[in-house]
Amino acid sequence: MNIQEQLKEIVEANDVVLFMKGSPDFPQCGFSGLATQILQQSEVRFASVDVLADNAVREGIKQYSNWPTIPQLYIKGEFIGGSDIIKEMFENGELKTKLEGVVAA
Repeated sequence: MNIQEQLKEIVEANDVVLFMKGSPDFPQCGFSGLATQILQQSEVRFASVDVLADNAVREGIKQYSNWPTIPQLYIKGEFIGGSDIIKEMFENGELKTKLEGVVAA
């Protein structure tokens, strides 16, 4: 299985998945930390993938989404965006709508 197939499997297997630098407990950049905080405040269960642990994942996710930066959020298989987009959607209520039906944390 190539990296694109592996990423597709991860995205499809989790209602909410955040590709980030570090982990939710120990984010390794401010943007990943912000995205984690927003998801935690939204009180949903989410999976995370540390892109620093595997360079193939780090580069592969950028190709998978056609988005150059990390973090990257997927909800129910749909690419949402990075921390700026996540923050904007959280503030205007769009994120709550996208997360309807997702298992609570």
